This record gives sequence, C-alpha cells and structure tokens, in this order.
Amino acid sequence: MRWTKFLPLVEQLKGYDSSTFRHDAIAGLTVCIMLIPQGMAYALLAGMPPIYGLYTALVPLIIYGILGTSRQLSLGPVAVSALLVLAGITQLAEPETETYIELVILTGFMVGLMKLALSAMRLGFLVRFLSHPVIMGFTSAAAVIIAVSQLKYLFGMKIPRFEQSYETVFYAIQNIDQAHWLSFAFCTGSIVLMLTIKRLAPKVPSALVVSILGAVLAATLHLEELGLKLVGDVPQGLPEFQLPAFSAANIHMVIPTAITVTIISIVESLGIAKALELKNKDTKVLPNQELFALGTAKLLGSFFQAIPSSASFTRSAINNEAGAKTGMASIVAAVATGLTLIFFTPLFYYLPQASLAAIVLMAVRSLFDIRGAVHLWEVHKKDFLMLLITFVITLALGIEEGVLAGVILSLLAIIFQASRPHIAVLGQLDDGQSYRNVERFPEATRFEGVLILRFDAPLFFLNADYFKEQIVSCIREDETRIELFILDASSILDIDSSGLEALEEIHHYLRNRGTTFYIVGVLGPVRDRLHVAGLSERIGLYNHFLYIGDALAFYQAEGNDGWSPKAVQNNNDK
Repeated sequence: MRWTKFLPLVEQLKGYDSSTFRHDAIAGLTVCIMLIPQGMAYALLAGMPPIYGLYTALVPLIIYGILGTSRQLSLGPVAVSALLVLAGITQLAEPETETYIELVILTGFMVGLMKLALSAMRLGFLVRFLSHPVIMGFTSAAAVIIAVSQLKYLFGMKIPRFEQSYETVFYAIQNIDQAHWLSFAFCTGSIVLMLTIKRLAPKVPSALVVSILGAVLAATLHLEELGLKLVGDVPQGLPEFQLPAFSAANIHMVIPTAITVTIISIVESLGIAKALELKNKDTKVLPNQELFALGTAKLLGSFFQAIPSSASFTRSAINNEAGAKTGMASIVAAVATGLTLIFFTPLFYYLPQASLAAIVLMAVRSLFDIRGAVHLWEVHKKDFLMLLITFVITLALGIEEGVLAGVILSLLAIIFQASRPHIAVLGQLDDGQSYRNVERFPEATRFEGVLILRFDAPLFFLNADYFKEQIVSCIREDETRIELFILDASSILDIDSSGLEALEEIHHYLRNRGTTFYIVGVLGPVRDRLHVAGLSERIGLYNHFLYIGDALAFYQAEGNDGWSPKAVQNNNDK
C-alpha cells in the first residue's frame, strides 16, 4: 500500500521474529543506559533543568522509530543543538526560568515545523550548501564554546554570562581563588575515569559508571554539605501534554534560533544516517522522508516538553554496534527511559553536576577534529582556509553568525569554483588514440599549428567570460600560429544562453583570424541547444566530430575522396 511508504517501520517489521527483537531490545537498552546521563547533561548545557533531557528521549524517539528510514539512527539531546539553544534563547530570557523553558520548547516546535516544510517542498538538498570544511570549522568552534560553558561546573564557581567565550575564560582565571576544589576534583576525576574505561573497556558505558559512582559517593559521604552541587529533586513521572507557548511575539523571537538549529541538526542527522547506510546493506536512507520523520518527531515532541534534539553520532554508533535491526530499537530505548522516569528519578538527586559536566566535556572531544584539519591542510589548503575562517568567526562573533558565515563561505566557494573551472590543453599520447593534459602528461605530443583544449564544466553565465578569456589567451600565447582550434566539449554537461553567446563570439574570433574551428564530443543535450540556436550550422555542419582523432584526420585529409563522413557528429547522433 502507498501509505506504508510514510511508515518505514511497517516495511522493516516484515518477517520480524524473536531473534530480531532480541537484537533490537539489547541495542535499545544499551542506548538508554547511555542516553539517560547524556540527556540530563545536555539539558543542563542548554540551560534547562536536567529532567527535560529525559523528556526529549521519549516521544521523539518513538516517532522517529516509526517514521525514520535509518534503522540505526539514535535521536535525542546532543551537545551542539543544546549549545545553539543556549546561545539563542539566553538573549531572550534567563536560563531555567519559566519563560526560558517555554521559549526553548517553542523553538523545538518551530524546528519541527521548518523540517516538515522542507520535506513537503522536497528541499532537503539545500543543506548541501554547507560544505564539509565549514561544518568542521563550526563544530570545532562549538566544541570550544561548549567546553568553556562548563567551566562554572568544572571549578564549582559562579561565572557571569558573557557574550564571548574568551571573556568567560579570563573571568575564571582572574577569580580562580573562588574555585570549589572538591567540584574540580570530581569533574577531573570523572574525566580520568571515563578515559580509562574507554581505553581498557570501550564497550562499558563510562558515562553511566561515572554517574552512578558520583551519586554513591555524594550520598554516602554527604558531599552536598561540603559545597558539591547536586542535581537535586527531579520530577517523577511522564511529561504531561502541554501546548507550546504560542504567540506572535514568542514565535518572532525564536525564529532565528530555530533556523540555526534546523540547519545544523539536518546536516548532523542526514550525515550520520548516510554514514550508517554505508555500513548496513539493508538500510536505504531517503532524505525527504528523513526530514519528515525528524520534523514530526520534534513537532509532536514539543507537546510533551521535549527540547530541540538531533541525531547523536556516539549513540547511533553504539546502537549500530549493539545490533539494532529496525526502528524498534529506538522505541525500546524510549520505553526504557519512560520506565526510568516513572520509577527511578529519585535516584538522580545525588548526581553531582560536576559529573554531568565531565560527560559533556568528554562528548565534545570528538567535535574538535584536529586530524581532519591537518588532513585538509595537506590535501586542499583552500578548504582548510574555509575551516579556519568559520572557526574564528564562530568563536569571535557567535554561533548564529558562525553558521551564517559558513553558509556564505560555502556559496562563495561554489561560485568561485564554477566561475573558474579547469581547462586543459591536450596532446596526443604514444598510442595515437588518447589525448591528455600536456601539463600532467609531458610525453603527450602537440601538433604544430593545432591547439586542442578541453573545458571541464557546464558552460553558463558564471564562467562564459572566463571561457572566452582562456581560449584567447592560449591562442595568443602559443609560439606558433594556430591554424586549427579543436574544442573538446565532452566535459561540457550543459550550456545556457550566455554559454551559447560565448561560443558564438569564439567562433567569430577564430574566423576573423583565419583559424579553423572544430568542436568534438558534444553531449546530446548540449548539441540540441546548439542546433536550436542555429550555432551548429554557423560553426559548420562538418565541423562537429565524435573524437579528436577524427577531427585531426578530417583536417589533414580534407578534400580527399577517401574521407568517410561517418565520423562527423550531426544532430541525429544522440
């Protein structure tokens, strides 16, 4: 049935058996064990009470499990989304206040609505305008900002809210004498313990171990009396149905943050989903259905007090490694979280905030990709420059400005690359059949009085002038008089009116010089444009060839009765 395409879980459950459920159950429980401490930590990072991190692990996970096309993707609170929320909404209200909570939940609703709109209009491709280097620069800067935001928990001291991260760092250094060293010991000790567990027993949920151990120590040693800040009372029970704080003023205020969160979370989620798709042959990720699933999950989740969320790379990887086979794994994780909310939230009272800060700090380590930056420096310095600029702008000006700068940089990179595509002068190799770039193949032979040039891009308004300039420059710089110019058009995938005009001008330029003009390997759609524009006829019906060798042979044997016109490329050749 057609409606089943909107419910991928229905297809996934065909042939479902107890063995498959066992894999899903194990994966779901494993994710839940990791999700509970992380969810609380990321809620705290977003300026929300920790309980909202657990609320976010309920309805959104169930909805995505039903509607999502990735069988292993794990949705929930993540560090970057939490930071984006904190950066945007703290400008409107004080964290953990009623107004702040209302605006954050409304932001989640707007994010969901925007994703549904993008899905309905099939505009998921727009996120591709954020290039990989830009994303790396942004996430690396976000990692630094997140780490700085945890200094107040690391040192157990009150730090005023500053607009810039460096101001927070300077304040912490200048007031280090106010640090609560027990909190510092707890946080650093938790980090060391998690690093040790990750090294010696990587499959053990280190965040859960740290949380349990921290709570036990705090409770048995009465560390609250010594100034160690605890999570405190956590509401018990499932979240109630509650309408977001709809009003024109509130919606207007949260739109900038919602746009930023939407862009970044789509990039994160689809990127992770595609990465998992490569590892699992039974998974086929459909971007627009993913947007529908993610949007619906966030929109409906906001009615049950869920904060903006995204896919978690760590939890998704664990879900995959634990053997998740279908979306049921996400549903199991949500049910397990729900049972925790009903029965076990009193146990969270003694959880130290320093332990949650340690979990956040460990999580952001993976966001700061030094190896990736070094690799970009080695293979593509322009991409490294984009990474660096995005990194600096995000740190200096802020999260939203960094995202905007990243989008602009990505667009400028696309425009620059499209406006100055690769052009190669070709020569003949020893086999007599192949023609390659003479700069890459020094052994390639050029013929006296002949210039063969390949243009490796669609010919359109952005590069039409560059196309003309390069051809004229190559002809003028050639040491010999060019009697024959051959354009290898096999890489010209499309041509617009500006491209046709540029080609016409080159034709006139060559004709005035007394230079013969041949065009080779024109693709069908481009050839159709040339034909409709009448340019094929003006260039010369017998000046179009399938192969460079044919063009050279015709030029050398022109007027020879032995010449076969079969090599001529006319508009009937598709």
